Amino acid sequence: MPKTTQPPGRTRVGVIGGGQLALMMAEAATTLPLDLFLLAANPSDPAVRLFHDVTVGNALVPEDVAAFISRVDAVTVDHELVALDALRSDAVVVAPSAEALTFAQDKAHQRREFSRAGLPVPAFIVLDAYDEAVISDFVDGRATTVVKAAKGGYDGRGVRVVHGDPRNDIREVLTSSAVVLEEFLELRSELAVSVVTGHDGVRVVYPPVDTEQRDGMCVSVTVPSQLPTSLQTAATELALRVADCVRAVGVLAIELFVTETGLVVNEVATRPHNSGHWSIEGAVTSQFENHLRAVAGLSLGSTALAAPLSLMVNIVGGSHEPPWNDLAELRGVYVHHYGKSFRPGRKLGHVTVTGLSPSETAETEAAIRSLLAH
Repeated sequence: MPKTTQPPGRTRVGVIGGGQLALMMAEAATTLPLDLFLLAANPSDPAVRLFHDVTVGNALVPEDVAAFISRVDAVTVDHELVALDALRSDAVVVAPSAEALTFAQDKAHQRREFSRAGLPVPAFIVLDAYDEAVISDFVDGRATTVVKAAKGGYDGRGVRVVHGDPRNDIREVLTSSAVVLEEFLELRSELAVSVVTGHDGVRVVYPPVDTEQRDGMCVSVTVPSQLPTSLQTAATELALRVADCVRAVGVLAIELFVTETGLVVNEVATRPHNSGHWSIEGAVTSQFENHLRAVAGLSLGSTALAAPLSLMVNIVGGSHEPPWNDLAELRGVYVHHYGKSFRPGRKLGHVTVTGLSPSETAETEAAIRSLLAH
């Protein structure tokens, strides 16, 4: 299908995936000289209501992806589950590239490449098939191990912390994916750093944030980090080394473990990430605006804090629909409702608190968690 006539100076940006990240990209794009196009899996996807041009298709079907990107100048993603071969095109700007997306799509590739680059990662092995000798050698002396599906997992899905013998878990995962078998680390805390890179190589970095995780899913984010300045500096330096390895245009989110022996790279996301949602209200330029700026070749915005303290809390489906109205009545709280249908364990939205003192923030956080517990 030929591209439609476009006003001078405006870039057609295609977004693959219609989830909450695409939704928040659309919200951030209103003041930018670009027009957004969406490839959604379903007409009911959250982002559909904010896009004027929507194509319904399957991101894992190369023909659907190829037809979609033929209509735009640049393309980016809301998630990593995309047919990569269809993105290897010289006819359109792809950001992040298929090569960068592989780091997020394939945990085995990610671990191997980070290890080869000398980045600190947990001890690991990759199993493409069951190998008793290799498994025995790795698990000997380890009371706990981590079994990861190399492909297809996110938000804790596809990751198992196994206390005792992991062999049955390995066999089960191997039926659908290669396995990354890792050492289990005792953590002091967890951090995340988001790096944004433009096509020209110019980078901006958001400050490190403290993340609270539960069952592999982010529960809350606090910025600025409450960890020592020296550790925050080390986290930023490590994140930039990771960015050099991945070479992603746009947002690259790096999740880090803080252990007794130092920082260790956990995972990366080559797109806007849950750990950066605070930036919508808490930074001069949100991660979503900066991601689109990078994709479209615009200058990047400031990542400076817009408030002295920000707290983001995820709203996850429990036994009933979250109390949206009650949350909105809390002082200083910004409510983001993704418009998803309710389902236990599903991310339905988030709330952000900004500009308050630590004591006031703690009081508001307690109120939020109390509402969510009922």
